[in-house]
Amino acid sequence: MKVLIVVTHLLGTGHLSRGLTLGRAFAQAGHQVTLASGGFPAPQLNTDGVELVQLPPLRSDGVDFSRLLTAEGTVADQDYLTHRQSALLGLLDQIQPDVLLTELFPFGRRSLRAEFRALLEAAHALPKRPLILSSIRDILAPPSKPKKAEQAEALISQFYDGVLVHSDPATTTLDASWPVTPALAEKLIYTGYVAPPAAIPHPDNLGAGEILVSAGGGDVGDALFACAIEAAKQMPDHRVRLLVGGRDAQARIARLADPSSPAVLEPARPDFRQMLPHAAASVSMCGYNTALDLLQAGTPSVFVPFDAGNEVEQGLRARSLAELPGFVVSPAAALTPDRLCEAITSAMRQPQRDVHNFRFDGATQSVEIAEKRMKDRQ
Repeated sequence: MKVLIVVTHLLGTGHLSRGLTLGRAFAQAGHQVTLASGGFPAPQLNTDGVELVQLPPLRSDGVDFSRLLTAEGTVADQDYLTHRQSALLGLLDQIQPDVLLTELFPFGRRSLRAEFRALLEAAHALPKRPLILSSIRDILAPPSKPKKAEQAEALISQFYDGVLVHSDPATTTLDASWPVTPALAEKLIYTGYVAPPAAIPHPDNLGAGEILVSAGGGDVGDALFACAIEAAKQMPDHRVRLLVGGRDAQARIARLADPSSPAVLEPARPDFRQMLPHAAASVSMCGYNTALDLLQAGTPSVFVPFDAGNEVEQGLRARSLAELPGFVVSPAAALTPDRLCEAITSAMRQPQRDVHNFRFDGATQSVEIAEKRMKDRQ
């Protein structure tokens, strides 16, 4: 099969990372995979087996997802958006995919509704209409108004063959964050979590006994890092290592550095997942990919969910995971160095959690679902 995955990540890199994990699973099953990325480049991510096509990039203005910026930091005007749309439609026409996956849309990315709708209309007009699936994570940003949920459901009904929900329904179902009507429920297909294979512990034992502090691959997390730098002064028995992401990681490290703190600051690194099994504890936000990394590694963890701009997705996920041993939630609004130290100590004292109780085969299951649906259409 020819597979086209369309992703636009606007703040962090989690959406693109998940899309690439899906793409690699399709490629490993022998399919031809193209991923159209509409966010900023993230060269640290694994693109093995996937043809990555970079659209004219966009990012959000901080947490204002209605204000989209170009690589130059200017507001994307209609000419820029039209150029993006033309590039995407040209790619669709060139590939003529058998399977089209839109990541998050229509449950999010409403600021790009015109672009996605044009893509869906063009896909339906192809000589051989592809199987069209929406790909979404376990927890969504709940719609602020009923109309938004109704619009998303209308698009699902009009254009989509199904919605791949990348969650283990034994843990989290979509209605925890999104209104699920009977009509929408018929379209939902739970795949299990989409995660790469569990990392092999670092061969050099890197991270052993350390407290690893991370905030994903985007440009957020400075408040968490600053708090951890102060907390490191109170935890002399553990090395505190901060892994700073984003396009300007080195500049951020220079701003955050405190010579009076023993904390070690360095850019986010590709072997982070291999370090987790050795670590004494992890401190992080609670994005989808980070949560899965920690579930797989079994590392005692403190979640400080991202909540800027009325974001609630990470908080919902963190609270659901806090019922498991070794997970502690510390809200960002009340975070202090003292409270962070207490949360880390609490997480490390809790029993070891079982890493085998969850379904992490969502990428493989997504491939099998698409293959079966394509076979049923023949």
